[in-house]
Amino acid sequence: MSDTIKDTKPRPAFGKISFRNRFVNVFLPPTVLVALILVLWELGSITGILNPIIVPSPIAVVQALADLSTQAFFWDAASVTMRETIYGFLIGASIAWILGTLMGLSDRTRAALYPVTVGFQIMPRVALAPLFLVWFGFGIESKVVMAATICFFPVVLSVLVGLETVDQDYKTFFRSIGSSRWDEYRKLVVPSSLPVLFSGLKNAITLALIGAIVAEFVGASEGMGVLIKKFNFQLEVAYGFATIVALMLFGLILYWIFEFLDNRIVFWRSRK
Repeated sequence: MSDTIKDTKPRPAFGKISFRNRFVNVFLPPTVLVALILVLWELGSITGILNPIIVPSPIAVVQALADLSTQAFFWDAASVTMRETIYGFLIGASIAWILGTLMGLSDRTRAALYPVTVGFQIMPRVALAPLFLVWFGFGIESKVVMAATICFFPVVLSVLVGLETVDQDYKTFFRSIGSSRWDEYRKLVVPSSLPVLFSGLKNAITLALIGAIVAEFVGASEGMGVLIKKFNFQLEVAYGFATIVALMLFGLILYWIFEFLDNRIVFWRSRK
């Protein structure tokens, strides 16, 4: 019999976190912070430090949000804004992924396109919103283009950084066994760059929502940006705040969708 005592106690699988630990480490801190902010906000409203005409109380905002959630016009506006966001994201991210891949795989293409891409990023895209309105009209097209242009650069950058993180030793191994460039790209480059790519995608989807709202502010007949302008003009500040809170919730949902996809697709990262 061996003197070494083996540990037969079952161990949790890599990446498995109990619900209690997940709640304490992930959900509890932001919940406590948000609760503290709401309590201070409500106290400021009760004591008169905050003018309710300018800054409504959290209770008034929640009541307005509950009222809006029962109104058909609110969900119609939310549907318009979400379609603009998703269409713009799909177009902007697709073009960015193609250009980022071309620049990442070809030094000459990168030398030609990267300075132009950075210049486009530096240019204030908000200033382009009136031009998009003239070029594409007051319909959904101008909002989609605005969302696409704003979410474009984070995806390009994440693709470039992701391609640069591929281990050169693995590339050498693939070439030593006679793999084609396509097999190397499909089986090595893409999986290796996915963690960085998803970081860019999560950033881009939130920027696409911002781009859609900015375009609606400039000129639109429907959408949540139009609702915010309408409520502000009517001095319905609580409803304006409620619409902004709803936008934040929609943005969080979109972000969490990509967070979920990230955890499921890039499953090997949780095992490190």
